[in-house]
This record gives sequence, C-alpha cells and structure tokens, in this order.
Amino acid sequence: MSGVSSAGPEESGSAAEPNPISAGAVPEADRPADPSTVPAAEPSAGSPTEPAVTSSRRWWQGLLYLLASSGIGAVAGVLWWQIVDLPVYTVGADGGASTTERGLTEYVAGDAWFSLIGFVVGACLGWFAWRLFRRSGWVVVPLVVGASVLAALVCWLVGWEFGPGPFPPRLADAQPGSLVPIELTVRARAAVLVWPFAAVLVTLLGSSLGRDDEEPRPIFAKRSHRASSP
Repeated sequence: MSGVSSAGPEESGSAAEPNPISAGAVPEADRPADPSTVPAAEPSAGSPTEPAVTSSRRWWQGLLYLLASSGIGAVAGVLWWQIVDLPVYTVGADGGASTTERGLTEYVAGDAWFSLIGFVVGACLGWFAWRLFRRSGWVVVPLVVGASVLAALVCWLVGWEFGPGPFPPRLADAQPGSLVPIELTVRARAAVLVWPFAAVLVTLLGSSLGRDDEEPRPIFAKRSHRASSP
C-alpha cells in the first residue's frame, strides 16, 4: 500500500540508540574519587596522638616536681640548721664531759624541729601535687610519698653537712674547758615519716573535699535574678 511509509535506516538507528544509564554506566557523581586527588585528613583534637603528648607532659611535670621537692628539702635543711640550738658538753680536767639539765632537755630539739618543719613542707608538697596531678588518679599518692621522703632526706643531709659534724671525734680532740656541741642529726627515725604523712593527708583531704571534675555541670548557668518583664 502506498499510504504506509516505512522508517528509514537513519530514523530506526536513532530510535535504537542505547541509554548510557540503563546500559549499566555509573554516573560521574557516583564514581569513586581518585586516591591521589583526595586530601590527607588532618589529625583532630581527639586523635590518638593527644594522649601520648599528655602522658609525656605529665612525666616531665612529675620529674620537675621531684626536683623542686629536693630543692625545697635543701632550703628546709638550712632552716633546720639555723633554728636548732644544739646542747653542748663541757670537757673536764679529767677528760670527762658533762652537760646541764637544760642541755638534756634540748637533746631532742633536733628531732622536734625536724618533724615540725617536715609537717609544713609535706603539707605544701601534698597541696601542690593535688593541684597539679589531681586528674592523674591514684598515681598522685606514690608521687607525693616519694617527693616528701626525698625532701626529708635532703633536709637531713643538708642539716648534717652544715652542722658541727660527728660528736665523738670532736670530743676526743677537745681540750679541758672546751664546749663541744652534739651533732645535728635525726635520732628518731619516725620523724622522717612525718613528711609523707602530712603530704598524703593534704592530698586525701583535697580529693575528698575538693570539687569533682567529673561531676556534670549544667549547660546553662543559673541566672541570679529573673529578667524583668516589659
């Protein structure tokens, strides 16, 4: 029939052209990006390297705290040497030595002053440790114990070095009528324990009575007065 026209080859070819999306092609927006063009991610504030840096800083702070404790112990030793009034023995003509009743009562003055100074210094060391390392947990307790004992030993050593020295050799070399003071030392070893006792006591009081950093805080601060209505 002449009224029916047939489609030409060009028209049929254009109608049969495949759709790229239906043929399984991936759109450019959904294609994976080239790894070479992806920028490297910068470490955030909560990255794993932050705890390492904080731990290293805590170690350095602990070391400086121990060094400062030894320096404070040296100053305390000089103070101990200046305060204590050592009793003296008088050498007799027969080579013997005697002292007064007041000298006998002052025999324990070195231990008494050592304990008093140690209580004050230990309390200060405990307070500083709690202020600096209160977020470190239980580590602060052995830290203050070690620092206070170190300060006590340094104080003892400095006081001994500044003092008159061993008593028996000086007494043996003294002439009749000479006044020989006793040595400046700690005779009661329990006096050394006063230093860590005071340090731990202040640390425990600070952790018990101080504000807890882990306690949740309100998001909005409470207003002291209500806003006046218009």
